Amino acid sequence: MIVTTTTGVEGYRITGYYGIVFGEVITGVNFLKDFGASIRNIVGGRSAGYENELLKARDEALAEMEKRAAKMGAHAIVGVDVDYEVLGVDGSMLMVTCSGTAVTLAQA
Repeated sequence: MIVTTTTGVEGYRITGYYGIVFGEVITGVNFLKDFGASIRNIVGGRSAGYENELLKARDEALAEMEKRAAKMGAHAIVGVDVDYEVLGVDGSMLMVTCSGTAVTLAQA
C-alpha cells in the first residue's frame, strides 16, 4: 500500500476514490516512563521512553488506516495527515490520529 502526504502518486493516475480513511490510537504512558521523563526534564536530554511510545503509536495508527483502506479495495492513501494530542486530566494519555483518501491507481 502506498501512503503519501501528496495528492497523487508519481507515475500513476488515480482511477477511483473510496473516501476518507482513519487510523486512531490512544495509549497511556506508564509510571516508569513518566518518572524517567521527569528526570530528563530536570537534567535535560531526550526521553527515549516517550519517543518510543510516540513512534509505536504512530506506526499503529498508520497500520490501522492502511488496513481499513485495503478492506475497501484501495491501492493507496493520498493526502495523509497525522495529528498528535495529549489527553487525560494529568496529560498521561497520547492520541495519534491519521487520515487520508483511499484511492485505486493505474500506471500512467
